[in-house]
This record gives sequence, structure tokens and C-alpha cells, in this order.
Amino acid sequence: MATSVWKGHLTFGLISVPVRLFAAARGERISFNQLHKVCHSRLKQPLMCPTCNRTVERSEIVKGYEYEKDQYVLFSEDELDKIEPPSARTMEILEFVKVNEIDPLYYDASYYVAPEEGGAKAYQLLMQAMKEAGYAAIAKLTMHQREHIVVIRPGDKGLTLHTMFYSNEIRAAESLPTNKEELKDQEKKLAYQLIESLAAPFEPQKYHDTYQDNVKAMIAAKLKGQEVTEVTQPHLAPVIDLMEALKKSIAEKQGQAAVAPKKPPVRAVEPAPAAVAQKKGKKAVS
Repeated sequence: MATSVWKGHLTFGLISVPVRLFAAARGERISFNQLHKVCHSRLKQPLMCPTCNRTVERSEIVKGYEYEKDQYVLFSEDELDKIEPPSARTMEILEFVKVNEIDPLYYDASYYVAPEEGGAKAYQLLMQAMKEAGYAAIAKLTMHQREHIVVIRPGDKGLTLHTMFYSNEIRAAESLPTNKEELKDQEKKLAYQLIESLAAPFEPQKYHDTYQDNVKAMIAAKLKGQEVTEVTQPHLAPVIDLMEALKKSIAEKQGQAAVAPKKPPVRAVEPAPAAVAQKKGKKAVS
């Protein structure tokens, strides 16, 4: 079972549902360690105190807020726990809103909301009522020493919770164009046609991280003593003739649709001296 990141009660009027949260998604990426170029040893980053001139243990660390240069107000974990608001234990629904009224720009992290023992019926009642009414719930939740505004959505299998940015955290889109350009009907018609040629059902499994795939291939090549093949980058330039560009785009998509998909050719990789770091007879992959 997934590790819970928060446990408490979800309240709706006088109804209280014991629930727990666990992460709905996490980033998958290849990480590299920092090695000494000379001997290929993994580098460490100890916590050093410049005054005492020694390494500091975790048990010796306290938190401090710098209110002036080099002047701090100190806090212990117990003191921070004392000022936790009620939302640290209870997630009270403040109001219900239509999901399509929420700008996706406000969404941050996603979590699944699972009922705890004794809360299954009330959980199902809230989820079904929200689904049939077409509403999502807005609530407050404190975790990781921060109070979040959250939106809770009903899904096919359960409730999903998203932490949200506050309005003061959303940056103004200052670089976006404010002047409206005059568009011709024929330009809009061709743009609609191009959109339709690219339209498809949303299938997230079709998409993958090409950069991470290339990193994995590079690691495999280096382990085999092969050189890395450079990826060809497309040459892009500003569109001069919008109508001509739209027509060519549509013709290109129609041509691709008429041809059966082919697998890309496999590029040969020339052997090169091994680039795998070795130390004491063992391989160390950074």
C-alpha cells in the first residue's frame, strides 16, 4: 500500500469522514551523482558550521528566521507544531464549485483521497453526490508546514485532491501579447482545418520523455564503450507567410495520413574507447 502523506478527517457539514492522502503521481527521471574527476569517488556535502569549524549532526539543527542581517528568531519543531491550524487534522469543505470554472494554472500537486476504517459509506455518499451534482469541493489542508487551498474532484473510482497555488503566487503574464491582430476568415478556416487534422482522443500512454530515453541509451552505449550519437535538432524560423504555412502544414498532415507509419532507421554506433569510470576494479556509473 502507498505511503500516506496526511491522515485526518474530511468534513462536510456535520458529516466527518476519516481519510488519508497518498501521492497520485511522481516524476520519473534519471539522476546523476557528483564524482571527483581525478579518482571518481562520490562527493559528499556535509553540514559544516563555519564558527565551530566542524561537521554538525542532524540532532543539533534548529530552524531560524532571519529578520535582520545575521539576526535570527529560533524555532523548535515542538513550537512549530503548537501553531498548526485546525486544517492540520481536519479538512473542512468550505464551498462547492464547478470544475470548469477553475483555471488549471492554479493546480499544483495531485493526491488520491482514500477512506479509513468506518468512513467508507460517508465517503461514497459524498463522492456520488458531488458527481451527480457536477461539483468539486474547495477545502483547506495543512501539511509539510504549510496551509494549502485544495480542490477535491470525484472520479470513477474515488476522490482526487489537488493542492492549488494562491492567487498572489500566480505570476502575471506580462510577456503575452495584448494587442489583437486582425485575422482573415480564410486564415481562421485553414487553422481550424489544421487543428481538426491533429485532433485525437487524449491517451497519455502515447507520450514519453524522449530526453530520458536518450540518457538511458547514452548510459548503455558508454557501458559498452561506444560513442554517443548527436540528436538532430529541427531548424525553426518565424513564419513569414501565414497562409502558405497553413496550407503546407495541412498538405503535410494529409500526406502523412496516407502513408503507413514506418519505424525509424537504427543508427549505427561506432566503437570508441570505454568511458566508464573505474575504481579499484569496479565500475561506477555516474
